Amino acid sequence: MLLDKDIREPLFEFLEERYGKVRILEEKTVGRSRADVVMVIPEKIVGIEIKSDADTYTRLERQVADYDLYFDANIVVVGSSHASHVAEHVPAHWGIVSVEQQEDHVDFYIVREMQDNPYAQLLRTIRVLWRPELAHIQEKYGLPMYKQKSKDFVRTIIVDRLPVEVVHKEISDALFERDYTAMLAEIQEFRKAQAAKRGKTVRKKRKKYRRKKRDA
Repeated sequence: MLLDKDIREPLFEFLEERYGKVRILEEKTVGRSRADVVMVIPEKIVGIEIKSDADTYTRLERQVADYDLYFDANIVVVGSSHASHVAEHVPAHWGIVSVEQQEDHVDFYIVREMQDNPYAQLLRTIRVLWRPELAHIQEKYGLPMYKQKSKDFVRTIIVDRLPVEVVHKEISDALFERDYTAMLAEIQEFRKAQAAKRGKTVRKKRKKYRRKKRDA
């Protein structure tokens, strides 16, 4: 019986061999679900759900709905015990990959190729990007920075003002280039700057209030 932990590392090697330039991200929240694997390939983000021989389909319906909102394409990777009937549980555009235990290794078989997801929503897909990555896109294409606006506001501006294919490419490029250490440091600096601005605003309001109270 193959478990999730037995599948992951060989799966990553299989994906790299099959798709070439890839970046693998694990355990990403999408809606009410957590994507087991997110595969970044040029101009496309692929959600991958793993169902080992020990797993059931209990949450799969909800997972399919969430994955279909966020990813350009989706794949379900299943243990051999699921291979003959998993197609009944996922839409026709989902790819299906079966994994089987051999003597000293595991083999992967393409049961069905993934197709473009007709339900993907770009405003949700772009949520995988962090604030500095959004700011880079804004600067690159000469969009207003809107530093005081929310991330949702900025995402909407990017999606509304840039061609769809450009946004797809920029999302993939940002994820390929993401340096977690540098990015987290940049996010911390951004948050400190925002907190300082809020503190300054609060102090001004308090000073103004005390002046009014004194003059009353």
